[in-house]
Amino acid sequence: MSKDVPAKDLLSIEDARSVLIQPYITEKTFNMIEKENKLVFIVRERSTKQLIREAMSVLYDADVIDINTFRTIRGKKAAVKFSDPNGARDLATTLGLV
Repeated sequence: MSKDVPAKDLLSIEDARSVLIQPYITEKTFNMIEKENKLVFIVRERSTKQLIREAMSVLYDADVIDINTFRTIRGKKAAVKFSDPNGARDLATTLGLV
């Protein structure tokens, strides 16, 4: 992926996969799926919220309401809230996380 992909350009599947590295599941994030309709991903360090939103749209065809990003020892994480009431649970099931 190029260093900075403009947010207004539609991401390719390869670029979207480089933005969303992998889902992050712990007991706490599992509770977020059930109670808050949020799914947590480890994302590339230079990812912006707009890039994460577009990557979710390209890879999973998901409509995202809100994204919270934070940096940890494991890297940058993004908590993604879905507009569909069962969006996080459905995507987690599709990805084989639950």
